[in-house]
Amino acid sequence: MKKICFLLAFLTGMLSACTNTKEDDKDDTNNDQGGNTKNMSKRDVSINSQNAYSDLFLDSTTMEGFITQHHVADSVSRRMRSFYNTRNYQYAWFSTDGLTEQAREFWNVHDYYTTYEKDTSLTDKALAKRMNSLIAEEGLSVGASDKSYQNTELTLTQHFIEYTLKNFQGGYVKRKEMERFVPFKKQDVLTLADSIINKKHKDNKYFEQVNESYGNLKDELKRYYQIAKQGGWQAITGDKKSLKKGVTSPAIVAIKRRLQLTGEMPGKDTTQVFNDTLEAAVKAAQVKFGYKPDGVITSTLIKDLNVPVINRLRQIIINMDRMRWMPKEPKGNLILVNIPEFVLHVTDGKNKIFDMNVVVGKEGHNTVMFTGDLNQVVFSPYWNVPPSIVKKEILPKMESNPGYLESQNMEITGNEEGLPAIRQRPGATNSLGKVKFLFPNSFNIYFHDTNAKSLFSQDKRAYSHGCIRLAEPEKMADFLLQNDPNWPPEKIRQAMDSGHEQNVRLKNPVPVFISYYTAWVDTQGQLNFRDDIYGHDSSLVVKMFSGNK
Repeated sequence: MKKICFLLAFLTGMLSACTNTKEDDKDDTNNDQGGNTKNMSKRDVSINSQNAYSDLFLDSTTMEGFITQHHVADSVSRRMRSFYNTRNYQYAWFSTDGLTEQAREFWNVHDYYTTYEKDTSLTDKALAKRMNSLIAEEGLSVGASDKSYQNTELTLTQHFIEYTLKNFQGGYVKRKEMERFVPFKKQDVLTLADSIINKKHKDNKYFEQVNESYGNLKDELKRYYQIAKQGGWQAITGDKKSLKKGVTSPAIVAIKRRLQLTGEMPGKDTTQVFNDTLEAAVKAAQVKFGYKPDGVITSTLIKDLNVPVINRLRQIIINMDRMRWMPKEPKGNLILVNIPEFVLHVTDGKNKIFDMNVVVGKEGHNTVMFTGDLNQVVFSPYWNVPPSIVKKEILPKMESNPGYLESQNMEITGNEEGLPAIRQRPGATNSLGKVKFLFPNSFNIYFHDTNAKSLFSQDKRAYSHGCIRLAEPEKMADFLLQNDPNWPPEKIRQAMDSGHEQNVRLKNPVPVFISYYTAWVDTQGQLNFRDDIYGHDSSLVVKMFSGNK
């Protein structure tokens, strides 16, 4: 599997916003750290409940009351007023169904910054407690007039402004760009793409100059925008069966044209013969969409090739927006899991150490996006079965089979809120396998071994209850404990096979990022697309784009 390019290019700050103007240059030229009243966006009264990104709106007097009550500095309060003018006082961090994706992403980078940059000026224990609770809660219903949500909304914005003022110097992010880090209005995708591609800065400073992965994805946006302007591609129809090298079929003509348009196949060959050149192009396309490159055309590959170019443009823009929320490049080790890619990446600064296939949560048991510190390795672990699994899966099986627990090497250790507390003993049948890796979080998510090794051979690997299963757990343990003389590789293997739980705390915890990218450019320069396995893209399409029915 390819490594996501941004792992080699974590650079200072967030990414360039979708629209930019010469006025933005004026703001940075003035070095406005809060700005005066002339450097303030006008209120966009064209935004309403039908075309807004969020379906919640604030009253401006509520924000002014917050600024007064919390003694917000003028340099920040002016930015807050300008931020909400751009949005017509629409919520940035909440909609009626809970936190926006940007709220989760910003809190991740905020949490990372306060932890690793040790900037206590942005530390807010009350906000941290509130956000951790909101992120973990399912089925939120938010009301615009609820004072607790109003306070959290405005506190997040205050922290966002303070964070940007501390981290974005050098003119690569303008004030108006910062105000658009959270989408604010539904826009036509072609108009938005044109704005991203063609708007100019007077000072010729663009964020892609200092963020390689954003720039690479912007280049692909340009390419797909031109394809869209030229009419896109025709859907491939015809043969439904798999096609291999050597066969002849009318469908081959359409497939060749499609792959020539997006660059996987060179030349202008339009014969019906499946030749060597087409096989190489098919393998390139399979890598692009996350399949094993066997050179066989399947109905699944055709389905991916038939996704309209307009949809791909939306997908690229959504993922460019997500890339805004990556932190500075870590100075040491980092573990990143890209959920739709089903791959874990381990790096040391800009250098790749290794990649590893993973299994993530299936739909309904989504692996959430967050950051954490991997600080413990547990050999031969017990599995403390989550109450939700006890209720939905274990209890029905116990009722139909009184010997079920013993057959699964499980035992009852007590009661929790009216449910039996159940754990599975260490051993060959343990669902966590021989080792687990803990990075404390509000979601009870961790890495672990598994007995279901066959799942790693599949292209799509969303099968777990939310935790992340590792294809090579011993390799991970060796890596994490490599500098600990008390844990040579042979002792690690013995502990994994011992059948007795043993907890080892790391001397140097490793940051973990759980991310969700369905489009990126890898280190080989290849554009990658993946399925929107949890529907996050689909939700954003409805909120961000007009005319997408």
